[in-house]
Amino acid sequence: MALWTVHGDGRPTDGDAIAPQERVSWPLTIGFGAQHLVAMAGATILVPATTGLPVSTTLLFSGVGTLLFLVLTRNRVPSYLGASFAFIAPLSAARDEGIAAQLGGVLAAGLLVVIIGVAVKALGVRMLESVMPPVVTGAVVVLIGLNLSHRATGSFAEQPLPAAVTMGIILLCGVVGRGTFFRFSVLLGVLVGWALGFWLGLVDTAAVAGADWVGLPAFHSPELRPSVTLLVLPVVIVLVAENVGHVKAVGALTGRNLDGSIGDSIIANGLSTALAGIGGGPGTTTYSENIGVMGVTKVYSTAAYAVTGVAAVLLAFSPKATALLSTVPAGVVGGATLVLFGLISLVGVRIWMEHRVDLANPGNALVGGAALVAGVGDLTLELGDMELGGLVWGSLLVVILHPVLRWLGAVRKG
Repeated sequence: MALWTVHGDGRPTDGDAIAPQERVSWPLTIGFGAQHLVAMAGATILVPATTGLPVSTTLLFSGVGTLLFLVLTRNRVPSYLGASFAFIAPLSAARDEGIAAQLGGVLAAGLLVVIIGVAVKALGVRMLESVMPPVVTGAVVVLIGLNLSHRATGSFAEQPLPAAVTMGIILLCGVVGRGTFFRFSVLLGVLVGWALGFWLGLVDTAAVAGADWVGLPAFHSPELRPSVTLLVLPVVIVLVAENVGHVKAVGALTGRNLDGSIGDSIIANGLSTALAGIGGGPGTTTYSENIGVMGVTKVYSTAAYAVTGVAAVLLAFSPKATALLSTVPAGVVGGATLVLFGLISLVGVRIWMEHRVDLANPGNALVGGAALVAGVGDLTLELGDMELGGLVWGSLLVVILHPVLRWLGAVRKG
């Protein structure tokens, strides 16, 4: 049995949506995979660069994790697993402990996520929905997009000209473009912005020239240390909330009920994170950037993600290719992500609208509003040696407080 059925004659017409288990012709599918590769590359390279972990190994386990995710979700949930920004704060705090200790924390977090995924799969989606109803999942999706907005606007302001050109081409092709220009709007925007960066002298190719064409990723073994593990474990809440929110977002985009795949999604993300911890990379999560690409192009084919996963694995064995991807100017990344993060935020609003969430209800409005401000404002607090950012606090507020306050309200009325 074929993994994917061919959509029409393999060439999508204007306005067509390509379903997750469909594909277009392989040349076009490879092109869509390249578009997802460009979308995920900036963040997946930035996380290890910030935390001191090897970039090549991060790319390797990102690609392997994505392929594992597609297998475990049985090709139903189109998503890319890239390096999670939620790990930056705890892994940076543990940097003096060494790479082995950092990886021990990643491994522990991954295993705990797997356990939660197994529980969700065993107890059923209804159990999860009682804790994370549409008002919560919609808020988490909005939170994910808006919490990342500082990164997009910061990069945009750093190099406004290539950022504006990149964003302008994506918007122009995405709104008025037809055929190839519509489907490849993100890739075209990034390539034109990248070329402009070369012309403006914003791209330093010295590292590319000095890198080898072929080389093994730098592997490391984990070491479990309680102090570092405790620093990393709060990330688990974010990973689970992100997974649920992303699956809901993909379901909203594709018009499918993917709730039955939430447990598999969480398990796959946990296994991917654990594998990264065993070998030398930061934890992974489903990527908002790539969900945003689907929102622009209406291409939901998991075949494109399979291409991206294989490409990431191959690139991990080429230091020159890794160095080349690192030359994408910050402004180009900012211009693209300004559009993509905005799209993922609006998908959260769409979840609210489709489920007719009552935002006049005090419980929904007060808790959701507080969570969004904590996330968008990137509320950062220190608890002992742990520094927790806005994504953590926003997720905690909406995931924990909403069911508690709903229960208290029911008790008062009863």
